[in-house]
Amino acid sequence: MKDRIIKTILILIGVLFTFLMLILPLAIVLFYALREGVVMFFSAITEPFAVAALNLTLLSTGITLVVNTVFGMFAAWTITKYRFRGKQVLTALIDIPFSISTVIAGLAFIAVFGRIGWANPITEALNIRIVFAVPGVVLTAIFVTFPFVSRELIPMMQAQGNEEEEAAALMGAKGFYIFRKITLPKMKWGLLYGVILTTARAMGEFGAAAVVSGRLRGRTNTLPLHIEMLFNEFQLTAAFAVSSILVMISVIILILRHVVEHRMKQEEG
Repeated sequence: MKDRIIKTILILIGVLFTFLMLILPLAIVLFYALREGVVMFFSAITEPFAVAALNLTLLSTGITLVVNTVFGMFAAWTITKYRFRGKQVLTALIDIPFSISTVIAGLAFIAVFGRIGWANPITEALNIRIVFAVPGVVLTAIFVTFPFVSRELIPMMQAQGNEEEEAAALMGAKGFYIFRKITLPKMKWGLLYGVILTTARAMGEFGAAAVVSGRLRGRTNTLPLHIEMLFNEFQLTAAFAVSSILVMISVIILILRHVVEHRMKQEEG
């Protein structure tokens, strides 16, 4: 009886905390987004600067997914399938974005590619602009989401072992064939889970993008930066309306995440 009471209390505390910290704030965002009517809502989210911010966010996220998915797969393959000196160092380097503030990451890109950066003469010679331009926004998104795919795959591939790959290699199968027919099917749900996490993180990136982008309206503003700009200008309804886009995308990503988790548990079971 005592255990049941404690269990009930803990469940109620968890539900209450989740409601107050997560569900209620998101519901308030949607309420304020629609408080001046549907016409005002659609006017705010279809305004040219909002559309440009959304397009840049989607572009940045798409490029980030391609780059970090490819890197994550090869990094996980290298770390789990081969023995070499410096493996632990490589693993630690992959985790750097987890421990560094995104603002510091943005400053680092300024120090490298800005006017005072050592790479500035090279970018100027090639007529490439990175800082205060779209490439800088993309690079920061890639940096902050760098470990997500590899960090999902490495433990999974270590747990699966190398027996099937080694058997296929002894039978004469080539490396790419082994990867395509044996390794990839075994890690597909972990890969998809990493992709979902990368998408969520890339779309919500703010700190590093705020430093590197220059916040040029209609050019280098992502959705989070555009929302902050609207809020600072006291355009609260528009800010909440645009915020609701990210909220809805987040809900979709959350649903996909739980579906993938469920499928992963089914296969493990």
